[in-house]
Amino acid sequence: MNSVNKTLYIPLYGKSYVSKKGLFLNDKKAEEIWGTEGFSLKGKSKSKWLAYYMGVRSAVFDEWLKQQMENLPDAVVVHIGCGMDSRVIRVDTESYKWYDVDFSEVIKERKRYYAESDNYKMIAGDARDCRWLTTITENKSAIVVMEGVSMYLTIEEMRNLSDSLCAHFEQVVLLVDCYTSFAAKMSKHRNPINDVGVTEVYGIDDPQAYQSEKLTYIKEHTMIPKKYIDELKGFEKLVFAKLYAGSFSKKLYRLFEYKKQ
Repeated sequence: MNSVNKTLYIPLYGKSYVSKKGLFLNDKKAEEIWGTEGFSLKGKSKSKWLAYYMGVRSAVFDEWLKQQMENLPDAVVVHIGCGMDSRVIRVDTESYKWYDVDFSEVIKERKRYYAESDNYKMIAGDARDCRWLTTITENKSAIVVMEGVSMYLTIEEMRNLSDSLCAHFEQVVLLVDCYTSFAAKMSKHRNPINDVGVTEVYGIDDPQAYQSEKLTYIKEHTMIPKKYIDELKGFEKLVFAKLYAGSFSKKLYRLFEYKKQ
């Protein structure tokens, strides 16, 4: 795998770590894959604080997705940059069509652990080249999640993706986490993704930067809700809140919702 693809090991480890500790989310599949593969991570990539952040971030995306599935019962779910994530298992998707999308080498690896069905498909595709959308036959409503992906795309690439989604689907809701421009600059020197060889990332300060002609910015979501911080105790709770939920963290990470209607 190339460097960007290898970043999938970091959230996989984080979700496995918190699941074993009984925090934030139950992810037995992450535990299984991490335990079987024994990927090698080093340095900040194996920080427990980062693992907590990855676990909470995934739980927040899961909650938002469940709510959108209630609001849009006829929508398909499109998870762009799925990596080895088990969201399709964590979220009750029995009656929904679900598409997990990632690079071909990631999907090849993913198919060792996940089986396709009538309602669940894995698509080899690049977020920067949306020809993969033609393999999705549905075109009415889509719930799109992009967790830990936007920072590897330029603003123009994100806008192109927005245009492509809006051209294919009549209705779109999208949740995407982003680096700020400050975080992107800092990432060249002090980011766990450096440990797997990634040095070039991108950030935005204005959520409207990702808007297209048809996809509109709706609101910002809280990245680290207090209820998850409260699952930790004592020193760990204080440190995690300071590192990932304080005012400094908002200078680094943001969570934005967009919609075409």
